[in-house]
Amino acid sequence: MFPLFRLLSRLPLRVLHGLGAGLGWLTWLSSSVYRRRMDENLALAGLSKVRNAAIAEAGKAAAELPWIWCRPIDEVLGSMRACQGWEHVEAARAAGRGVIFLTPHLGCFEISSLYASARIPITVLYRPPRKTTLEPIMRAGRERSQVQLARTDIAGVRALLKALKRNEAIGLLPDQVPSNGEGEWASFFGRPAYTMTLVGRLIESTNAAVLMVYVERLPRGAGYEIHFEPLKFAPGQSVTQQMNEALETTVRACPAQYLWSYRRYKVPAGVAAP
Repeated sequence: MFPLFRLLSRLPLRVLHGLGAGLGWLTWLSSSVYRRRMDENLALAGLSKVRNAAIAEAGKAAAELPWIWCRPIDEVLGSMRACQGWEHVEAARAAGRGVIFLTPHLGCFEISSLYASARIPITVLYRPPRKTTLEPIMRAGRERSQVQLARTDIAGVRALLKALKRNEAIGLLPDQVPSNGEGEWASFFGRPAYTMTLVGRLIESTNAAVLMVYVERLPRGAGYEIHFEPLKFAPGQSVTQQMNEALETTVRACPAQYLWSYRRYKVPAGVAAP
């Protein structure tokens, strides 16, 4: 896998995005399960009008991975054309607070931790891929600069807590379906979705600042634009529900680049259906 990824990484980003758009359509046409899930999720959100663009963007997300993971980090970071909202991170740091970055499956989320790590140490929670041959490539591509990876287990959560107590940053996928006992049901685009409760527990333990982060993919392989949006949670209300509502707002800002094929509404093993 390493040689293949390195070979693909030599292609210009615009070429990979072009190939990825075709890959997205090929996947959509060849898999009825994939097609049905994407169409259902888009319809549920009232965003069926962006379906064609979403199909192409999903393919681009896969095709750009070799470029993000295998190109020199300076070149990868040089593809970031604009940044909106970094001042909120600086304000949290100046106040002596750790930072929780919530990075959903939106746009080129792979590059967000690398961008942050050029400025601040960051520990990112990750779930090992089902294909074990991908893990060495993934770790090599992600664990660069000041990025540390933490598995989705007790040891990983402890690593997150330690990072926040050092006033560093951590990264989480807020729309990743957690395992049994690690989430609760909360509405997402009008349908119950099993949602992680870890964010609320981390806030209670550390008083960290929380920011929603997404990286918008620019047209024709022109690069990326990163957005940081601060979140404030009303006391006495469900953090998971408020987080999902904030995520909905973020997705609507760039709907075609959300990963609509993701099984967001699945029922994890051992969890009672809503």
